[in-house]
This record gives sequence, structure tokens and C-alpha cells, in this order.
Amino acid sequence: MRQVRRITAAESAEIWDRWQRGEALKLIGRAFGRYSSAIFAHLKPTGGIRPAPRRRAVRVLSLAEREEISRGLARGVSLRSIAADLGRAASTVSRELRRNGGNERYRAATADRRAWDRALRPKPCKLAMHEPLRRIVAGKLEQNWSPEQIAGWLKRTYSDDEAYWVSHETIYRSLFVQARGVLKKELQAHLRSQRAIRRSRHATAKDDQRGKIVDAVSIRERPASIEDRAVPGHWEGDLLCGSSNSHIVTLVERHSRYVMLAKVANRESRSVVTALIEQAQSLPDELCKSLTWDRGKEMAEHKRFTLATDVAVYFCDPQSPWQRGSNENTNRLLRQYFPKGTDLSVHTQDRLNEVAREMNQRPRKTLDYETPAERFDTCVAMTG
Repeated sequence: MRQVRRITAAESAEIWDRWQRGEALKLIGRAFGRYSSAIFAHLKPTGGIRPAPRRRAVRVLSLAEREEISRGLARGVSLRSIAADLGRAASTVSRELRRNGGNERYRAATADRRAWDRALRPKPCKLAMHEPLRRIVAGKLEQNWSPEQIAGWLKRTYSDDEAYWVSHETIYRSLFVQARGVLKKELQAHLRSQRAIRRSRHATAKDDQRGKIVDAVSIRERPASIEDRAVPGHWEGDLLCGSSNSHIVTLVERHSRYVMLAKVANRESRSVVTALIEQAQSLPDELCKSLTWDRGKEMAEHKRFTLATDVAVYFCDPQSPWQRGSNENTNRLLRQYFPKGTDLSVHTQDRLNEVAREMNQRPRKTLDYETPAERFDTCVAMTG
């Protein structure tokens, strides 16, 4: 049976460097002549979160001191003399020998490795020591709130009690680093990515293909008042794609991040534009002034939309999804409810409304942890 070569400390450091740069498991494995499953197994114990570099405390015995103990034993020197030469208490040397086989079986390298392994005692995190806080965090995760939303909401809700403040990173670590034993692993299923380990924020997805739109008005012609998000009523839109040619129309209001979803039979322009007209006509005129879309052919009938609603349509530059940042982010969040590769046609409009309502009731960092529903309701009241 072929013996598997262990990953060295230097290799481990490079693996973590590559993972944090966003490289795929297969590419990392290829660089080290290993299967991607071996790289995954190396990252999994800490949930894809790079562990902090380990350092020895000054007070503990070093490998060099243990080698001195081993040489002293071989020469028959007394424990007190060995301790004096090291500048240590005799009880320190005696305890070291008791832990590692006694005078006859003591080996410096083995003793040092055992001491290094025994030192793996993770500090209990705040969630482990604060049960009421832990219950609140678990409850919000079950409501599909993100760790960042939970952290921001806690700080806002308990502004006078720092005992109830916790960082989103602590929540992530309590979920992914199961050795902590703080939050149940099942709560990972409520995270939007639903990954087994955390992925680097530098990892990128493939670009979508774009079509050509006749008489498209460029986003560069969009008024400055839309750019700064100060004025409500300007929307970003896109299609969320599923298997079997199934799609959902997604709309996000730029000022409040309010979400609307619409069921469509297919991605043909007639179906999509008809659904958009229905959504636009359900809103007050003051809250539906413009729509920004990508270059997908589903908006080929954009003129029909503008004629029916008096809403201007602007189109992003090719391969520039960041120009519709709010909508791109929303589509990513929606994958928690509508995973890639699933048939989206099975969802009713009532289900889409339910999902939109849940998203609109989550606090958002960009809104100072107000919810989109709260911000949008304020806008509605101002137009009334």
C-alpha cells in the first residue's frame, strides 16, 4: 500500500495563500501533484478559514532545551544539574520526563511534537460563554439572516450593552470550525452559499453571455441623480436562471434595496417585458422612474415597456455587471432560495412574493441595519 506523503508546513502555507487568492481546488492540487480532494481535506478542519500562525509561549520548553535534557540523561547527569544548566526549576524537568516516557524512554523530538499537539487548546469564543447571545444568533440564522446582518442588528438593537455585540467573523468561525462546538453544523444550511467551507472573496464566477439591443440607451447617459441613490424610484433588473429554461425576473430599488420578484414562462422578450410592465404598474409613479438592465436579449422589447409605463430604460456596458451592483448582489442572495441547476418554474408567484418579503425584512448594513421594507415604506409615505 502506497504511503501518502504528509503536507509540509511550507506547502500548507502556500496552499492557504492560493486559497485566499481565490484559486480553485483543482488548480491548487495540480500545483502540488495532489487530488483536489486532498486539498479539500487539508482546508476542511478549519472550514476554509486560515488558522492563525502558531507561536510557542516563552515559558514552555523549546526543542533545543529538550535535546539538552536528552543528552544530560544519556550522560547520567542528575535532574537538578540538567535543570540548573537550563535555568529551569527541577520540577519542570521532572514533569517533562513523567509526561514523555520517563528517563529510559525519553526522546526530545517525540516529546516536543507531543507538547505541540497538546497546546492545541482553542480559546472559548464569546458565543460559547454567553448562552443568551448564542440563542439569539442561532435563531436569526434559522430565519436565514447572514452573519453580517446579525452582527449589525445586535449592535443596533443592544447599543448600550456590548455583551450582546459579536462580530460576523466570530459567527462564521463558530459555524465552520466545528471543533469549537458552539453552533450546530445544521445551521450552515441557512447560509446563502451553503458551501462546506468558506470560499475566498477573490474567487470569481463566469461571465454571462450578452446579446445586442437595438436603440439601447447607455448607462452613461443616466442622470447623475440616479447615480448617488439619494432619490428613490430607480430600479435595477435581471433574470435569475434555472434548469429547463426556467427564469425569475428580479428587481431591486437602488435607494432602499427593496426587492420584487416576478414569475415568467421563459426568457423571451415578450414574456419578460409583460411581467415588468405588471410590476411597474403596481407601484406609485414616483417610485418607478427608471430601470437599468444588462445587455440580455430578453429586453429587446424595451421600447414597449417604456411606452406602457413611461419608465426610462438604461443598459449597462457589455460585460460590466458591477454597473448593476445592487441587483447582482441580490441575485447572489437569492441563490439561497433558488439554487443553481434547479427548475425555477415550480415556484408560484405567491412563493416568490414570500421570498421577496423575507429578504425585504432583513436588516442591511448599507442601510445602517434598517430593513429595505422600512426604507421603502418611508418612501411610499412621502409620495402619499
